[in-house]
Amino acid sequence: MRVIEIKTPGGPEVLQIAERARPEPGAGEVLIEVQAAGINRPDCAQRQGTYPPPPGASDIPGLEVAGRIVALGKDVTRWRLNDEVCALVTGGGYAEYVSAPEGQCLPIPSGMSMVEAAALPETFFTVWTNIFESGALKRDETILIHGGAGGIGTTAIQMASAMGARVFTTVGKRESVEICKGLGAEWVILYKEEDFVSVVKKETQDRGVDVILDMVGGDYFARNLEALATQGRLVQIATLQGAKVELDLRKVMFKRLTLTGSTLRARPVAEKTRIAQALEKNIWPMLNQGQMKPVIFKVLPLDQASQAHVLMESSQHTGKIVLQVR
Repeated sequence: MRVIEIKTPGGPEVLQIAERARPEPGAGEVLIEVQAAGINRPDCAQRQGTYPPPPGASDIPGLEVAGRIVALGKDVTRWRLNDEVCALVTGGGYAEYVSAPEGQCLPIPSGMSMVEAAALPETFFTVWTNIFESGALKRDETILIHGGAGGIGTTAIQMASAMGARVFTTVGKRESVEICKGLGAEWVILYKEEDFVSVVKKETQDRGVDVILDMVGGDYFARNLEALATQGRLVQIATLQGAKVELDLRKVMFKRLTLTGSTLRARPVAEKTRIAQALEKNIWPMLNQGQMKPVIFKVLPLDQASQAHVLMESSQHTGKIVLQVR
């Protein structure tokens, strides 16, 4: 099969097409003939050498795919040959075939293309577990989603809005404002021109927001604490501008804040299966009814994975970048 390999840690140019043996599904796994694979920031971090795959995972990048099941491992009970699924994987997505635990596979939502379905797993798993589980976002609460124009952001806006929350988001480009409003954001803040803390304080009558989803870190950290309401929750999912910050514990104490965060890739299969079940129960009905869908910015062929990473790291996209494998 054709795959994309990381020849050595470095820039996008180190991604190269190669050939490898087709994998065999293990017990409880299915083999997927990949039609499309989503691009995510962790793929770029793996390529740079700062986010190695967990023990036992493929060294091929790619955390989400959509395709057709072509082989079944021992003890697989839910799926059958030729079922069409999208799946969260721990690696190996930039390839013509990948094996996945059956519990991390979900049916393709009604009317959705393979390219659209490939853009679901990584972002939807991440948003669900961080906003609704760790962040405990509830109906009629307010949330600030940083990076609203990215794959995580466009998903988080739709999901939070659909679940009855009121959404603030930050974006870097003026052309992203109307897109994010169309997805359900009530307030879209151009962070290069406006101070998000001031906007949040003004629009909430100085109360602050209940939840913040942040992937920036760095100097956003102290400002996030200012923007949170009493008993607010800050959920950290990445540190694009720095992982080391200074914390005044008195602010946490006085406002009774909760600071939490997570990564997804290294979690055990049982936990990812549980998240998949929660998504299928709570979110998949809305996807099937067309109430939300992934925003696709660009589709590139598999052998242009390096160009996809250049685009991802430019932050000029709105929504998801997807590789068309077949």
